[in-house]
Amino acid sequence: MIKTEKKYIGIRREDKNKWEKRVPLIPSHLSELSRDGVRFLVQPSTIRVFRDEEYQRAGAQVSEDMSDCDVILAVKEVPLHLIRKNTVYLFFSHTIKGQPQNMPLLKKMMEMGNTLIDYERIVDEKNRRLLFFGTQAGQAGMIETLYALGRRLRVTVGSHAFEKIRQAYDYESLVEAREHIGEIGRNIHRQGLGDIPTPLVVGFSGYGRVSQGAQEMFDLLPHEEIRPEELSGLAKNRKQTKHGLFKVVFKEEHLVESVSGRPFDLQDYYDHPEGYRSVFESYLPHLTVLVNCIYWTPSYPRLVTKTALEKLWNETKRPVLQVIGDISCDINGSIECTEKSTTPDVPVFLYDPLSRTVQDGFSGDGVVVMAIDNLPAELPRESSLFFSQGLKEFMPSLAAADFSGSFEECGLSAPLRRAAVLFRGSLTPDYSYLRGYLG
Repeated sequence: MIKTEKKYIGIRREDKNKWEKRVPLIPSHLSELSRDGVRFLVQPSTIRVFRDEEYQRAGAQVSEDMSDCDVILAVKEVPLHLIRKNTVYLFFSHTIKGQPQNMPLLKKMMEMGNTLIDYERIVDEKNRRLLFFGTQAGQAGMIETLYALGRRLRVTVGSHAFEKIRQAYDYESLVEAREHIGEIGRNIHRQGLGDIPTPLVVGFSGYGRVSQGAQEMFDLLPHEEIRPEELSGLAKNRKQTKHGLFKVVFKEEHLVESVSGRPFDLQDYYDHPEGYRSVFESYLPHLTVLVNCIYWTPSYPRLVTKTALEKLWNETKRPVLQVIGDISCDINGSIECTEKSTTPDVPVFLYDPLSRTVQDGFSGDGVVVMAIDNLPAELPRESSLFFSQGLKEFMPSLAAADFSGSFEECGLSAPLRRAAVLFRGSLTPDYSYLRGYLG
């Protein structure tokens, strides 16, 4: 039962950058919840994918002042100077790995006595995420990677089959993007890749939601899927398909090997990643594009190191590797040369493995890296609808919870409790490890 004494649940305006048009709850879902007694206040926005008027028609109050909100929903981090005292916040905080850039945010939340629920940690009893933008990140990331490949090949080979692919945000919708890429795929099927060197191999690291979204877009192009073990012999195989386009998906057993020489064991890798080392560099000479979709923390070996890229550029006269689409986008993480994140208006940088320097743009010696860190924002309507569908199920529990007492008796549903990083300014037991990152 919804407590009538509850104030509003607020939806704040996204202000991390001009590209962030997503919303945590769409108007139609807000309307459903309003009929059940939950009251909403929405901060006005000129860039949000759903207009203020749509929220008003759905039953929300639109107001700049959020002082009547006990709970505030957002998508991205809240700027430090806008954090309010004694408030419950839900957003992607990017703190649970101890990310240095957001430790000031966590400290501020603690100082202000706030409760922080992180969407990323809303999981079921088997630790499976219940809220995510992974599929949309993969879809947008693949479109951006194909765009980057098109621009890079324009520099290296001239006119070609991919050059008309646009950036994800340039399409009116995901439907339009699919139709356009599918049309390009049909042209490739009829005419081949033209002057583009073949085989053109696109490798995907990982097979989860992000990878599935990326592969969904790539699969609009005619291709043949091969196993990682077949890569080394592909260039010598004269029985290539007419289009010359290939896909390969790498799982954990292809990425690493046990330091001790034991056979690969997936659970042991998850439990003891420090006992494994990367072997991925053996595949790099055969890939034209690498689409990185893996979840990574510093305890795991890197997928691509700067040393491996330097070796490739030293040993190969003209490496075939053109683009790394780093959808995972961990700075100096699984792709070590991801020196910085990028934005849709400057979507790539060029990494020179020999000088270990970066410069924005598609021209020069090295590999083009796409590392846009909020890719789902380029598909704001589809992303918001998908996310809101999951989030609305937790709103009655959130509205009915009592945050004035103890964490144990607050009444949050189990998934929300598991996602509570802070409760009234204190780290909850599951996140006490973050003290070691606070300094």
